[in-house]
Amino acid sequence: MIDRAGLADFLRRRREALQPEDVGLPRGARRRTPGLRREEVAALSHMSTDFYSRIERERGPQPSEQMVASIAQGLHLSLDERDHLFRLAGHHPPTREAAGDHVAPGMLRIFDRLADTPAEVVTELGETLRQTPLGVALVGDNRRFVGPARSIGYRWFTDPAARRLHPPEDHEHYSRMYASGLRGVLAVRGPDSRAAHLAELLLEQSEEFRTRWAAHEVGIRPREVKRYLHPSVGLLELSCQVVQDPFQSHSLLVYTATPGSASHEGLQLLAATDVAVTA
Repeated sequence: MIDRAGLADFLRRRREALQPEDVGLPRGARRRTPGLRREEVAALSHMSTDFYSRIERERGPQPSEQMVASIAQGLHLSLDERDHLFRLAGHHPPTREAAGDHVAPGMLRIFDRLADTPAEVVTELGETLRQTPLGVALVGDNRRFVGPARSIGYRWFTDPAARRLHPPEDHEHYSRMYASGLRGVLAVRGPDSRAAHLAELLLEQSEEFRTRWAAHEVGIRPREVKRYLHPSVGLLELSCQVVQDPFQSHSLLVYTATPGSASHEGLQLLAATDVAVTA
């Protein structure tokens, strides 16, 4: 059963404890509200200000599990705080998995400071959990996918559009890498895991995957420089730096270009174009 008073109090106190800079927002002038405003939390949680405000005022319908999960991420809650929020909202907390979707607050704090850089947080199966605006401008909104298609490895073998981002001469390496990566995750997670389910689906749907899987390759790593074919700015050669959260098996991927290079100029142009489009 939902504890409306407890839920409202917990949300209000967590909101007031956060500062704009803690979540990557500008402080601005004449800020009188302690912590974040309700509309800021609503935006961070991808919901309307009215819906969020009604929860804090002990009104409105019971928030769904999906809404509670979004609020937990918007408020940068720890796993213990997230579980507490679920119970207050009248739901059972999600099972704690090493490959869950809840991004740790520490990783989110780093991510929030990368607004002008292509970056994303991904799971061990290549599912995008967070993208910066420039990350979306570079590869598209990968958060829109659902089901098995959330995994870039699954899309690589089943959706031709996934390959248009990279030069054809790089495709073989990506195929080997994604098959190798999935085999590595399956070995760790076991035959009843989501990795095993993805492998079963791909064995049914992709002849190329069957060939790669039969080769039983492991340890195929990404190349030091990744090449992207962007429809607006052309070829981009980007280095990828990785920050890993060993407890959640999440990785923060940050893409950069050598200063003064054509790729660096291309990223700057892409950033300027993205600002113009979203303004």
